Amino acid sequence: MDDGQVDGGRRGGRPGGARSRVAVAGASGLIGGALARSLTADGHEVVRLVRHDPAGADEVRWDPEHGRVDAAGLEGCDAVVNLAGAGVGDRRWTDAYKTRIRSSRVHGTTALAEAVASMERPPRVFVNGSAMGYYGQTGDRPVDESAPAGEGFLPALCVEWEAAAAPAREAGVRTVFTRTGLVVARGGGAWGRLFPLFRAGLGGRLGDGSQYWSFVALHDEVAAIRHLMDRDDLSGPFNLTAPRPVTNREVTLAMSRVLHRPAPFAVPAPVLRAALGEMAGDVLGSARVLPARLLESGFRFAFPEIDGAIRAAL
Repeated sequence: MDDGQVDGGRRGGRPGGARSRVAVAGASGLIGGALARSLTADGHEVVRLVRHDPAGADEVRWDPEHGRVDAAGLEGCDAVVNLAGAGVGDRRWTDAYKTRIRSSRVHGTTALAEAVASMERPPRVFVNGSAMGYYGQTGDRPVDESAPAGEGFLPALCVEWEAAAAPAREAGVRTVFTRTGLVVARGGGAWGRLFPLFRAGLGGRLGDGSQYWSFVALHDEVAAIRHLMDRDDLSGPFNLTAPRPVTNREVTLAMSRVLHRPAPFAVPAPVLRAALGEMAGDVLGSARVLPARLLESGFRFAFPEIDGAIRAAL
């Protein structure tokens, strides 16, 4: 399944298929773009938050770094979904870039949450992005939503990121946090870099390959977000990861198997640390994250296995 043709799973943005108006921050990104396309394909109205002057009624101006959003443009929205933020894996983690990562998430979330709280008719739900980085490094120990935050830059960021949504929650708006894993897709994220390497026969494991990668197919990511938007009884954190996390070694074998390419190379940990700096800890680290609450809510993964998730991205 092509990344640009993700089906959101269940039809309709609300139970019963009623047409909805949904505001999406981060609609130009991998997940936000797929979500916007899925909603539009099902006949829903998508309002995109943009940083430039709005070009039409389907755009609303905002400035996440400086905490500003045109709240009037959100009126009439049934849901507000915040998936915006500077890419964690886009470049080396200098102090300046870590500040940008934080401000783009925390300040943007605060602005949206305060805008939602101020509305005369607030949306039914505020879905705020988060990440499985909340749990830090768990080794081979499985964790679900009941586990505490880990230690380090990413866990601290996720805690602050989720806390920034407090104004919406305190105003009585149902608030959901999507702690997303590594999204299997051609168009971005970790797999956006892996696919070209493996197609060229240059793929291989990272470090010793024993670290767990908690993945999720882009199709299932979108379907899960829509599931959480639809269900008025669901709130709080949800791990958006497939139910069977795999090691980097297993990812390497699966990519080789599905793409019919050899994967003879391995990148030693010292080389990764020299090339990536602090970010190498995230690549070499192990997080075995399980979607307990999502499964309990009745959500069914279309691609629970790594081979299927890879094929779905082709």
